[in-house]
Amino acid sequence: MTRLSSATLTAALPYDRKTVTPGIVHLGIGAFHRAHMAVYVDDLLARDPSWGIIGASLRRPDTRDALAPQDCLYTVAVRDAEGTTTRVIGSILDILDANTQRQELLVALADPRIRIVSLTVTEKGYCHDPATGLLDKAHPDIVHDLASPAAPISAPGLIVRAIELRRDAGIAPLTVMSCDNLPANGETAKRIVTGLAALHSADLAAYIEEHVAFPSTMVDRIVPATTDSDRETVRAATELEDAWPIMTEPFTQWVIEDHFANGRPAFELAGAQLVDDVEPFELMKLRMLNGSHSTIAYLGYLSGYQFVNEAIADPAIHKLVHALMTDEAMPTLPMAREELGRYRDQLLARFANPALKHRTWQIAMDGSQKLPQRLLGTIRDNLAAGRSISRASLGVAAWMRYVTGIDEAGTAIDVKDPLAARLRDIADAAGRDAERLAAGLLAVDQIFGTDLPANATFRSAVTAHLAALFAKGARATIAS
Repeated sequence: MTRLSSATLTAALPYDRKTVTPGIVHLGIGAFHRAHMAVYVDDLLARDPSWGIIGASLRRPDTRDALAPQDCLYTVAVRDAEGTTTRVIGSILDILDANTQRQELLVALADPRIRIVSLTVTEKGYCHDPATGLLDKAHPDIVHDLASPAAPISAPGLIVRAIELRRDAGIAPLTVMSCDNLPANGETAKRIVTGLAALHSADLAAYIEEHVAFPSTMVDRIVPATTDSDRETVRAATELEDAWPIMTEPFTQWVIEDHFANGRPAFELAGAQLVDDVEPFELMKLRMLNGSHSTIAYLGYLSGYQFVNEAIADPAIHKLVHALMTDEAMPTLPMAREELGRYRDQLLARFANPALKHRTWQIAMDGSQKLPQRLLGTIRDNLAAGRSISRASLGVAAWMRYVTGIDEAGTAIDVKDPLAARLRDIADAAGRDAERLAAGLLAVDQIFGTDLPANATFRSAVTAHLAALFAKGARATIAS
């Protein structure tokens, strides 16, 4: 079958792609970016073609290798119970592999036409301590970048070098826009980038502090990993072969702090919300959607559910997640309870989307980086207020059970996590002793800090849940 490309595209894009020039470099050109920000930008190019995207893969060249033969065109397939609709996106003009095209990437970042560098590098890509939000100076990538600042490999290192090159050449400063699930992601990015710059030069850190903008954002769209079956669905719908289409849901949300150093696209015309303060939206999403998602992922996987929609269809899991949001997450949030209730109901409906095959295993990845933002903040606030932490602490206990690397049938779990080796060593030493396992994992201060392990209420709740998961299994524990 014919491969998707500029030459074979059957339906014209709503703009002349030949007139589009780059205005954004995006680090971490994965599925989420291509389902989210790249679509918003695509909606705006007919109005202003100066905001095309140059993408960069920081770890693997897979996305570039898949999309380069397609002129970086790809299909977004939106799926729900009513069916599937497809659309070709052309906002990405080029994709660079940072491992083999590092200098080309730095040249792109220093190009005067580029005004925004955006990121979806996941929590671990920030090379920080998730418990404190500070730069991890011992991170291997940061150690490398401190030794070789002109040839950086980390996202923070690339950004620092780009800012330095632009400053030295008299080019206007960048806006650094994080699109990752981190609380106050703009502040986090600023703290890490400025902290790394300060280790090179106090003057550069001062320049960043004064001239570079770091708007916070809240991003929301569920994007499962693409399967061969998905590729076949897109092939049948479009009569074109697409090596890496994107499957997603109808819902999309983007809330952006309106703070840019050197102009921005008219994101609001594509449906984004431009606000003065993103924090309430961030907290709502992290604690209700992401906290629930992680809880579903660990408990669902342990219960034998491959997909989120299967897990949430289990009445006991549905009841648990409803209560987690209503009784534990919502009381910690500043919005009106009625508004939060509508958001909760919307989330439960999204989780149940039967056409969106979102794997519990996929969501379970990188739990050591995700727990602090998704569940531990909720737990800390509720402990301080004397409220229940029962459901959120069950989510934490389920993560502890999951990272032992052996499921309830005795089959190995492929645990993907930056701390996987350390977590497995702790689990192997503890065996099925819930008290020893909980104590060992709670001692990982990059995740739990020092306050939560010292809190008897939290420690007791997690240990009791973990003991139940070992003794009764996930389904019986959830039901009880």
